[in-house]
Amino acid sequence: MTTVPRLSIGLPVYNGEEYLAEAIDALLGQTYTDFELIISDNASTDGTADICRRYLRQDSRISYVRLRTNVGAAPNHNFVFTRARGELFKWASHDDLYGRDLLRRCVEALDEHPEAVLAHSSNAIIDGSGRVTQPFDYRIATDSPHAPERFRSLLFEPGGDDFYGVLRADVLRRVTPHDSYHHADRTFVAEIALHGPFHQVPELLYFRRDHPTRAERANPTVRTRCANLDPRRADRLRHPVARLFGDYVLGFVRAVRRAPLTPGERRECYRHLGEWLASRARPRADQRVENRAPVPHAELDSTVETIVAGRERRGT
Repeated sequence: MTTVPRLSIGLPVYNGEEYLAEAIDALLGQTYTDFELIISDNASTDGTADICRRYLRQDSRISYVRLRTNVGAAPNHNFVFTRARGELFKWASHDDLYGRDLLRRCVEALDEHPEAVLAHSSNAIIDGSGRVTQPFDYRIATDSPHAPERFRSLLFEPGGDDFYGVLRADVLRRVTPHDSYHHADRTFVAEIALHGPFHQVPELLYFRRDHPTRAERANPTVRTRCANLDPRRADRLRHPVARLFGDYVLGFVRAVRRAPLTPGERRECYRHLGEWLASRARPRADQRVENRAPVPHAELDSTVETIVAGRERRGT
């Protein structure tokens, strides 16, 4: 009889040979082991396929699918979820790093907090070599028991990396799949938050890698970022920039409309959305954490080396 793992991890990847092995090592070295790792190779043209096949031979928890054509990052993220069997699900990025206890602590948090729909840990930004450049101070009120407060905080506060938390799969099946318009990840996380609070594990266990070839850096314009999410968005006639922004705003409206809210809560969410739209008309400073000037964190650098599986073999 085939045992169904409790947690499914979906790892969509395109041309990720530079950092993919590090990410897989960090996942396979987790102290929580009841998971499957689903890798979907989006028709990579580099050595990604060879790396995936090598790990496939080494660990029975891995399944590997190679798509014939590049369908875009958003459809690939949605695809890996369709292959998931676990009651819990997590997306993993091919270039990020994960402390050994990340999965265990997040699963424990969801067990201890049945009202929570997502669990994640404290996180920091690392550079290409794995050195910490920015710790992230999470100030978003996603743990509030009041859905409109969670929604408002996600609108106004600089975002964390909740997209890469451990989620309850049944909740994920009830929200709109990840889309490919401007900032679609923000509306996606906001809709999840309208279904229940998030829990933040206080330990620093997640490290998001910022490097020149990361999708956000390699695609500096709204159109190129959206085309990376879905190649169909590159069509200027069908997807003018105004539509890419318009779909973003409508994404929030649809999230509120679909969520299990009372009429009063829905009205409150729409009020917050109106205030947010008004605030967007005013010039704002860049709030992206990875765009801040790097700061020295030697102690945190040693934390990465100590708690991420596989780092000791790389001599870094």
